[in-house]
Amino acid sequence: MANSTPNEPQLTNNALTVLERRYLKRNEQGQVLEKPADMFRRVAQAVAAAEDLFDRGENTAALEEEFYRMLTSLEFLANSPTLMNAGRELGQLSACFVLPVEDSMESIFEAIKNTALIHKSGGGTGFSFSKVRPANDVVLSTKGVSSGPISFMKVFDAATETIKQGGTRRGANMGILRVDHPDIMDFIMAKADQTVLTNFNISVGLTEAFMEAVESGGSYDIINPRDGQVVKQKDARKVFERIVEMAWTNGEPGMVFLDRLNRDNPTPHVGEIEATNPCGEQPLLPYESCNLGSINLARMVTDDGQVDWEKLRHTVKLATRFLDNVIEINKYPLEQIGEMTRANRKIGLGIMGWADMLVLLKLSYSDSEAVELAEQLMDFITRESREASRQLAKERGSFPNFTGSSYDLAGEKVLRNATCTTIAPTGTISIIANSSSGIEPIFAVSYVRQVLDNDVLVEVHPLFEKIAKERGFYSAELMKDIAEHGTIQDFDQIPADVRRIFVTAHDITPEDHIRMQAAFQKHTDNAVSKTVNFPHDATRDQVAEVYLMAYQQGCKGVTIYRDGSRDMQVLSVAKGSEPQAAPDVPTESRKSGRKRERPRALTGSTYQMETGCGPLYVTINRDDSGLFELFTTMGKAGGCAASQCEAIGRLVSLAWRSGGQARQTIKQLIGITCHKPAGFGANRVTSCADAVAKAIQMHMLSETDDESAVLYNANSGACPDCGGPVEHEGGCCVCHACGYSECA
Repeated sequence: MANSTPNEPQLTNNALTVLERRYLKRNEQGQVLEKPADMFRRVAQAVAAAEDLFDRGENTAALEEEFYRMLTSLEFLANSPTLMNAGRELGQLSACFVLPVEDSMESIFEAIKNTALIHKSGGGTGFSFSKVRPANDVVLSTKGVSSGPISFMKVFDAATETIKQGGTRRGANMGILRVDHPDIMDFIMAKADQTVLTNFNISVGLTEAFMEAVESGGSYDIINPRDGQVVKQKDARKVFERIVEMAWTNGEPGMVFLDRLNRDNPTPHVGEIEATNPCGEQPLLPYESCNLGSINLARMVTDDGQVDWEKLRHTVKLATRFLDNVIEINKYPLEQIGEMTRANRKIGLGIMGWADMLVLLKLSYSDSEAVELAEQLMDFITRESREASRQLAKERGSFPNFTGSSYDLAGEKVLRNATCTTIAPTGTISIIANSSSGIEPIFAVSYVRQVLDNDVLVEVHPLFEKIAKERGFYSAELMKDIAEHGTIQDFDQIPADVRRIFVTAHDITPEDHIRMQAAFQKHTDNAVSKTVNFPHDATRDQVAEVYLMAYQQGCKGVTIYRDGSRDMQVLSVAKGSEPQAAPDVPTESRKSGRKRERPRALTGSTYQMETGCGPLYVTINRDDSGLFELFTTMGKAGGCAASQCEAIGRLVSLAWRSGGQARQTIKQLIGITCHKPAGFGANRVTSCADAVAKAIQMHMLSETDDESAVLYNANSGACPDCGGPVEHEGGCCVCHACGYSECA
């Protein structure tokens, strides 16, 4: 632990790094002006100030101290925008928003403008494109034809690319299309090329009619949103199989069960739910926002290894009040959002540290007792949060749209908040809290983190390190071996009972993932963000079975990720064939370990890449065995940029001549960022290193006849910020080494 005083939070060095890079207040010169304790005090003071609106400040000071204690003890953390912006000029505290997209040019570009404003303020956005008429449909005003929803999604994507969210967070979007839209097959395939829609997660909005047709082997109606007319029917299983194929290939699209979202819509008289936030856990009406926060369950266990239900009850009630106060002090980026949010007052209290709690309780993630506890725990949290919401309603009044809501029609007591609980991904705040993320299994028992000067540190899960030292099997060499191996299950020197409880995402089955998600979903007002991890050798049939299982067990959505599926992508794969890498160094050359000698003459190509430092010319040569060497020439710029590019070229050439694979070179270089990026959308180059990677990628694509080539997403495999391992969890890519997240 880093140094701390009784008045300051106990934070790991990793947490301090994340806070300094992304959360703490800075001056115009970029100097950090706050300590973590100052940040927590700023947040507690700003959120407690909402009490002044209701009781003339009689309880404000005492509540500020309670909020401060809850935050600094890491028992509860609000979503990132609240920690970043509470008590500051920007004052935008919500993580997620949904904007409407109607079937008109005016509505579409109004949504793009509003998206830019939200992203600038630090929020993420969700959209349904289901009302946009299909491609090639008639446009009555011009007698022309429409371009369809996917073409407009690309405009949203390009706009997002140009906005850096308040200097702290990158833009993130969710795009949803109903499964009965005429363009659904094109939507499913939209991210087959991982260089497009890079700022979008996409999910298919599934209906009960569609899922019933999948189970029965029947067809379902395709409806033109322009006039609501059925235009044709499709084979449900063929569409389902295409969804599965793409999810198996690269993890997208996900699935959202729209009818279930609306079954639990508390305000159906206000509108229909069509979309969610970027990670899928928060269904929202158009112009709604939601304020999220998570309880750290690792802090809710007694010293003798029992759930501390009374401490949990107190924390739930205090956190519910905190989140309701956030609605009052929030500075919304659009007036329509402020009006809708205050009318429904949705909050999303969730959890993190679930896997840590299971370790403390000596339960394995896949134990049936763990699943039973998940259901019991979430039932308790939701009931206690609603009870706190009822108390707030007595003090402050119910949410304005309560009359006509499902609560009103059911004759329940008034509530302050239309929804109370959501289970969100907690990638960055769980690093601050030094806890496991959301309801995900442990990220890793041990992993390597790269620091300055290319030094590496082996990070060990604190509970595992404590047990290993207490029971005498700890050693630095063992921790390093575990980091390289990825699991402790094959280490016989680790006692069996320890191996049983320290399971990671790939130690459990996909079915275990779904059972856990379904258990939490049963008592969660909104939805549950969860990634179902598959091993690399998983089959398409196994993915299909898990999707059906998620539907049958009552989940509201599902996202899967097959290990390594974004490290090597294909442009097109023939049915029944396996993806192949583009031409690369032969296996024999890689195994030999010998450096290849340079022939007198080589053939190759030169690529001009536009960078923030000017044109960069990348020359790639090959010999009979594969790619051999790479040279760079920096246009008019010289000095540091040219020398760094020359160094990259020399190292790449050495790697190739020594048996390294070109695709691994791309993986290490692509997505590295500098202070002078260039271009936008698919043509964006984030640094000279990124330009070199993309030139290699272009060269490999040009050398293959069957279009089976290596394509890399900047956020796959290695973190673009620090080079550390990226984990797919909660529907997002998160780096636990530095706090990078691809999602807002």
